[in-house]
Amino acid sequence: MHWEKALEAFAYYLRLEQGLSENTIEGYQFDVKRLVRYCETLKNKNTPIAVDADTLKDFVFQLSKEVLPPTQSRIISGIKGLFIFLQLEGYRSDNPTKLLEAPKTRKTFPDTLSTLEVDALIAGIDTKGAFAFRNHCMLELLYSCGLRVSELTKLNCSDLFFEKGLIRVRGKGDKLRWVPVAESTVELINEYLNMRRNSLPAKGHEDILFLNNRGREMTRVMVYTIVKNAALRAAITKNISPHTLRHSFATHLVENGADIHIVQHMMGHSSITTTERYIHMSQRHLKEALSRFHPRAN
Repeated sequence: MHWEKALEAFAYYLRLEQGLSENTIEGYQFDVKRLVRYCETLKNKNTPIAVDADTLKDFVFQLSKEVLPPTQSRIISGIKGLFIFLQLEGYRSDNPTKLLEAPKTRKTFPDTLSTLEVDALIAGIDTKGAFAFRNHCMLELLYSCGLRVSELTKLNCSDLFFEKGLIRVRGKGDKLRWVPVAESTVELINEYLNMRRNSLPAKGHEDILFLNNRGREMTRVMVYTIVKNAALRAAITKNISPHTLRHSFATHLVENGADIHIVQHMMGHSSITTTERYIHMSQRHLKEALSRFHPRAN
């Protein structure tokens, strides 16, 4: 079995058996291809069947000199997934990744914005741009509904149930969830839809909510660029991305007393553990406030 066939079969398994999204599958493929390129430099080890534990250890050692521990962990996780699959399907009788250890990483919290910074970011959109109002609506929706950027770009007009105050979101693994949407955001999106009637969507993109200048679905890179440019204009120095608005959404809910299970549902987290980190972020926020403002803190 050659690498190309192994990766193709692995992608098929992740898609149909594990129900993972295309973005996640692409991520797995991208990481595993790093091992493929390494094996191409070796003699007698250039197939997924020939790779042994020593080869993998050498690869991880080389990897440790090239990327940071979090990236190492992610790549090792993808490689482990591949070899577990090969063993399950009978392509290999053993699993050479059994003793492979990922580096220990320090638990970090994502950057978040205050409500004032969120307002400043949205106000930082270039109002002279042809798509300024569209960009305003996108950032508002990212924050007010806690969407992932891929969920935003794939949102359809038919997913808007404004009469019920809800939108239907297709998350990771094509799992559907319902998320409430603020009345102020509804008004903005309705205004955008009225403006959009003057545009001509490309064939097959008629139902997509946010369109680019060619009438097609926006890319994640385009949304990332819009957020970065808005942050620059707003003089926000934090290292932010579209995902920062999602983190800010969850953090602000928890800080204001929202039930953690409700936040879990709105975020589309399969595990409550993922959502619980926002409790820790809220606690950190309280500790910082104590150390800064309480007379006994020092």
